[in-house]
Formats: sequence, structure tokens, C-alpha cells
Amino acid sequence: MYGTTYEVPDARIRPAEEEQMTQSRSRMTPPVDEGFVPDAADLAALDEWFRRYDALAEAGDVAGTAELAMFPLNTVTDDAAGEGSARQLDRAAYLEMMGGVLGGGGDLRMESRRTPYFLTRSLAVVLTEAEFTVDGERQRVRYADLLVKVDGQWRFQTMVQGGWGGQAG
Repeated sequence: MYGTTYEVPDARIRPAEEEQMTQSRSRMTPPVDEGFVPDAADLAALDEWFRRYDALAEAGDVAGTAELAMFPLNTVTDDAAGEGSARQLDRAAYLEMMGGVLGGGGDLRMESRRTPYFLTRSLAVVLTEAEFTVDGERQRVRYADLLVKVDGQWRFQTMVQGGWGGQAG
């Protein structure tokens, strides 16, 4: 960035012009990473949250799972062509979307292996490898969730899973 000339369509930005462009920006410094390491209580609380979510999901209780969310909720996916997309859902849109996934009325069982990565005591990214059995048919899935602790309670705020991009909803 310093002393470099950047190519821009039909124009060149020179270092002096760049200096003028950046003077109005406020300077932000990333926070120091304190290297948070979860203790047994942190891991147990997150594990209990997932037990609760899984029980609600297996029961088809979409409204119950919504109680564990932080809205607006982000969803990130891609389609069969590899084109990524993201959208935000309010509670009503979440209930509609997940009603089609969890509220199908079939027999759903889930077996999950989760790996949490705590960024801080109140932010965790959790990678899940799971096997769902729906009406006797097994399906393997991988997904990630971003969970945020609010008022002492974990809430899921972002869901990431490939392959939903071409589906209705």
C-alpha cells in the first residue's frame, strides 16, 4: 500500500493521491487475541446447548429451535455449480425455511460429532459432522454454526452448509 501505484480502469492512483484518500479514514486496530482456552464448564455449556437444540430438532419443534437463535440469523451456502450465497432471516423466515426441513413429520434421528473453536468466551464456531436418519434413510452432512453468548445464554447466529443454494425457500 505504501509507495505503490495501483491500476484502476482508465486511471492511476499515485501515492500522494492515495494519502489524501486515506486521511479521512479513522484508524482501527484489531483487538489483541488473548488466546482464550475454554475450560470444562465452557465446553459443558456448549455441549448442553447442542443437546437441547438436537432434541428440539429431532422432535420437529421448529419454534423451539427459533428460541435458541439470535435474529437476524445469517445463512451461508452454495449451489451445485459452486456459487456461494448468503442471506439474513428474521424469525418468520426462519420458521418457514426450517419448517420445511424439520417439520416434515418423518422419523428423524441425528448422530453428531462436533468440534468447537472458541474465539472468545462468548464467540464459538462449531464444525459438525453428522449422520441424519430420516425415515430409515441415512445421510451424511457437514456444517458449521457461529454461536454467540448473550445474557449468559448461547444463541446460534450463523448457519453454514453447502448445497442449499438451488433449493426453494
